[in-house]
Order: sequence, then C-alpha cells, then structure tokens
Amino acid sequence: MRATEVRPTGVERTFGENELIVSKTDPRGVITYANDVFLRVSALPEQAAVGSPHNVIRHPDMPRAVFKLLWDTLKDGQEIFAYVLNLAADGAHYWVFAHITPSYDRSGRLLGFHSNRRLPRPAAVTAISAVYDRLLTEQRRHSHTPDAVTAGAAALNRMLEEHGQTYDELVWAITDGGGR
Repeated sequence: MRATEVRPTGVERTFGENELIVSKTDPRGVITYANDVFLRVSALPEQAAVGSPHNVIRHPDMPRAVFKLLWDTLKDGQEIFAYVLNLAADGAHYWVFAHITPSYDRSGRLLGFHSNRRLPRPAAVTAISAVYDRLLTEQRRHSHTPDAVTAGAAALNRMLEEHGQTYDELVWAITDGGGR
C-alpha cells in the first residue's frame, strides 16, 4: 500500500502520552523495524510496514520542504527534531513530535535511521500547523513537484530569516512554548 492510495478521512488518531512510536529504516528509508505502537497507530500490519518505504505514512498535507530539510539534515549526519503529520493506512491522521537520528556501524558506515516519536502538545500542533499552512500555500502554487519543493523550501527559509531562527530553533521554541 502506498500513501498516495489512501485518502484522508479527517479522523484524528492519537496515542498515549507515555507511548513512543519507534521505527528503523535502512539508508534509503525502507522500514526495517516498527514497534507495536507504530503498527497500531499507523493501522499497518507488520508485514505491510516492514519492507515498505517510510513514506507509506506520508500525509498529503505535510509540506514536502520539511521532508527535504529532514533528509538533507540526516544526510549531513545530523539528528533532527520535527513535527510531522502522518497518514494511517485507514485514512486517519496523527501528529508526532519526531526525533530522527542516523545509525552507524563500528566503522562509521551508515546503517540507516532510527526514529522515536512522541505525542505532541496540542498548542505545538496549532503553532506548527500555521507554519506548515504557509508552506503548503506556496507549494500548491506549483504543479511540478521539484518546483513545489523548491518554493516551499524558499518560503520556509524566508520565514526563518524573518524570525532570525534556524528550523531547529523554531521547533524548540514551539516545543518549549507549547503547553498542554
């Protein structure tokens, strides 16, 4: 099943405040491990999740520019924190606060990526949604995907420059300021 085959239903799914969604991928982003919380929340059976590209849970309302930033950061060997809107196999959506890190073997060779996701605070979702809405507006002005990604990334960079922040600083400002 591919994310493009699933239509959002508008139903929001959540998970426990003390639960972690965990997954691991190979260097190309293909899922090699998914914990029980991932499987439950994504509505994917393990045999459908493992071996699929991680973008199987990509929501169409998640700005592509954020994924570009995420992959660029990971390819530079850095960790990233991000708010992500995901799409479950049954069309429900769910927000996560993701921490994604590269995983290496003892010789320094990239093995893949490890992601832990927590339940975000409602105020943080409200704040990041406003940012992502601006990026989506810019992205949707372009029918050619590479142009849409470039336009969204430029909009994100302008927004960050206006506030004198990096993406990491934006995420932590939202996290620290987003009470329950």
